[in-house]
Amino acid sequence: MSPIRNGHDRQITVGIDIGSSNITCAIGEMISTTKRVRLLGIATVPSSGIRRGSITNRDELIDRLENVLMEVELMADIKVTKTILSITGEHIRSLNTQAAIALNRSNGNPGGIMERAINEGDISQVLDLAQAVSLPVDRDILHTLPQEYLVDTLEEIKNPIGMIGRRLEGRVHLVTAATTAMNNLVNCVEELGITVDGLVFQPLAAAMATLQEDEMELGVTLMEIGASTTNIAVYHGSAIRHSGVIPIGASSITHDIAIMLQIGIEEAENIKIKYASASASMSSPKLDIELPSSSGQLERVIPEQEVSRYVEARMQEIFQMVIREISRADIKDPLTYGIVMTGGGAKMRNIVHLAEKTLGVKVRQGYPLKIDGGEDFADGPGYVTAMGLLLWPLYAMDHIHMQRSGSGGFKDFFNRIRHTIEDLF
Repeated sequence: MSPIRNGHDRQITVGIDIGSSNITCAIGEMISTTKRVRLLGIATVPSSGIRRGSITNRDELIDRLENVLMEVELMADIKVTKTILSITGEHIRSLNTQAAIALNRSNGNPGGIMERAINEGDISQVLDLAQAVSLPVDRDILHTLPQEYLVDTLEEIKNPIGMIGRRLEGRVHLVTAATTAMNNLVNCVEELGITVDGLVFQPLAAAMATLQEDEMELGVTLMEIGASTTNIAVYHGSAIRHSGVIPIGASSITHDIAIMLQIGIEEAENIKIKYASASASMSSPKLDIELPSSSGQLERVIPEQEVSRYVEARMQEIFQMVIREISRADIKDPLTYGIVMTGGGAKMRNIVHLAEKTLGVKVRQGYPLKIDGGEDFADGPGYVTAMGLLLWPLYAMDHIHMQRSGSGGFKDFFNRIRHTIEDLF
């Protein structure tokens, strides 16, 4: 067998989406001329040792990570040396903040102002100030995402470079996370001899792979339904306005079925996948599902529609929590383009119909864009986050990501940025 290549002769991008149900690793080649990624390999293994973004068994998680990396390296014929990871969890918080700097100084003459054009240094300075918020000692900034700039009285500027003014203001969306949770996740991957280039909040990666420019401009929400969490990201004016984590996901449906029918989790998951409909009215009242029974027990059956009622009740609860989360985005008409659903939970039968009926807006399933070579086997909503991680180096406008590039390690960077922010106070 030929040795696996290291991929140094090409622009290789690697992403590992670490979820509570599955771990997916994808390898792609960046095509800079078209700003697209060609998928070279992808692998998925059942997850273990992590739940709701928190590690519950480090050894089990490392073992699963090693398995998925071996599979994807064989498929792509490339040795993985560095990667970008996804992260979620109840510890993640977001907020919007802003800062401003004076651009021009007096030239010494009475009333004289020395004018000059805004440059990248000015933008970096205002973003540094905007992210200089006081955080608890156990938290760090995960993302600093510019929303818009203001030059004097001119608003809604996306790129102020080259403009002339006296005052530059920047508005940003900050995503913060527990330092311990981030470091533990990074340590698990680094134990396998792989450098972690960055961590990305899951719905931001999913949005990068699925949302179109028109949707983000006029208003859309990305809803990622995972196994144990539902993550959202609200976009408007081509920028993210709110993001959050709801600590409930598709595995809650499995537990509901298991409890109501008094069966095991594995059997409940199989019933959910094969028979359950998110909309009970669209399931059959005449189709009976045979329930597993031990020897000596009576055989039991239940109508498909009865199971779907359990599913619909739980999904409506999730949708109501999503509505409350979206309302926290202080913008007018946040859902002009409705909702785009991704994640494993988005594959549930008739879920789009129920979402449109419950939420009263247009809903569609999200599929990866800007990715070549993944048709027919890696183009479902469950692969979206992994695809977004591949695109992150090409499209991310994250100030933290820009600062981290070439900083010599993930944890070293966090130490430096924390000291820099402390010096500002």
